[in-house]
Amino acid sequence: MSTPPLASGPHGPSALRPLLHTVLDALADGTRARGGPLPPGGPEQVTARLRDAVGDLLPEQGDPDALRTLVTALAEGAADPADPLCAAHLHCPPLAVAVAADLAASALNPSLDSWDQAPAASALEALLTRTLAQQAGLADALVTTGGTESNQLALLLAREIHGAGLRLVHGANAHHSLPRAAWLLGLPDPVAVPTPAGTLDPVALDEALTRLPGPHLVAATAGTTDAGLIDPLPDIAALCAAHGARLHIDAAYAGPLLFSDTHRARLTGLDAAHTVTLDLHKLGWQPVAAGLLAVRDPADLTPLQQRADYLNADDDTDAGLPDLLGRSPRTSRRPDALKIAVTLKALGRTGLGALVDQVLDHARHLADLVAADPALDLYDRPALSTVLFRPAGAPDTTVAAIRRRLLTDGRAVLGRARPDGRLWLKATLLNPHTRPADLTGLLAHVTALAEGHTPA
Repeated sequence: MSTPPLASGPHGPSALRPLLHTVLDALADGTRARGGPLPPGGPEQVTARLRDAVGDLLPEQGDPDALRTLVTALAEGAADPADPLCAAHLHCPPLAVAVAADLAASALNPSLDSWDQAPAASALEALLTRTLAQQAGLADALVTTGGTESNQLALLLAREIHGAGLRLVHGANAHHSLPRAAWLLGLPDPVAVPTPAGTLDPVALDEALTRLPGPHLVAATAGTTDAGLIDPLPDIAALCAAHGARLHIDAAYAGPLLFSDTHRARLTGLDAAHTVTLDLHKLGWQPVAAGLLAVRDPADLTPLQQRADYLNADDDTDAGLPDLLGRSPRTSRRPDALKIAVTLKALGRTGLGALVDQVLDHARHLADLVAADPALDLYDRPALSTVLFRPAGAPDTTVAAIRRRLLTDGRAVLGRARPDGRLWLKATLLNPHTRPADLTGLLAHVTALAEGHTPA
């Protein structure tokens, strides 16, 4: 048996080229077979089709057609974020240029835990993190796997600075990763401040900070998961300054508004935070993972420093080799900075801002369509690219049943949210190629199913 070829090295491109054709053909075949945003049939049928296509996953002898078989099966059974009717989650269709860059990262396979494994990649990551931190008005940033890791890192850094008695104070609208991070880090039970209008109430926050013994870490949200709402950041920043509280802003969703001249001002107050979560596999059109944690004071990153002689020996560091272990709590790390850097360079701030503006415009158009349809109720005007709506007069059981029916039929992928105790369908629009007819068709699917249910 001949030795399989490698992806990098002098012969790597020649070995990859025919395999790329196989992958691209398999993606096209699987997409055609699926025929919509989601494979039909529900979990049992999707699993059965996958198992039938794959067969024995570890045969005695290798299968030369394995790449085509598995990629085709995965594409056929995928939830395709590039389909305009796949609009449930903050799960974006990645840009082709970012995916192409990600291929190069995988082929070269640098690991960002020591300079001798990633000479150019480590320099590129440093350039990228400073560039994006400056966009947020901060000094430095770390590359993470997404919002959850960024939020956990923000709490870890705050704990190391202020001690284990640090108490997290967050809005009831905060992402679930924040209270979970407090639990993982052994912090006191966090305090959830009411968000009666969907955003953190400054009066209630002031009362909580006055009443609770410190030190405090206040977590504000710029782009809630349910409705895309942005907390009143300047008011929250002023309260934190008055009470001596540390401020973290989870801007995993709304952060890329920084690229938009039209919407950037809505993030006023972001630069007052000690730490900020950013996430470009949402409104940044990157393949997962593409998160960052930006910091105002680079000295706050000191607790992450570690020593391992085989990675960052003192004499190597003294001789000028960069020390990368303090750039993440992870050791082996792939160069996720490359795809982000390529996207920034290829599109520029104007190009990225235009994409942000487009999907926010799509959300406003969808809201207009809902508001004009007497068969549908609109929760509120969209703050970002999320629109909440439901069939007029329908009970929650009907709303849930409609969503599941759309999923099972493979016709549309909608999320769900309960911002006011009632169940709403959630459309999260992240595809800049969405057309007005796609939005009209999405609502037609919902109203057609609603007509078959008895109103409450």
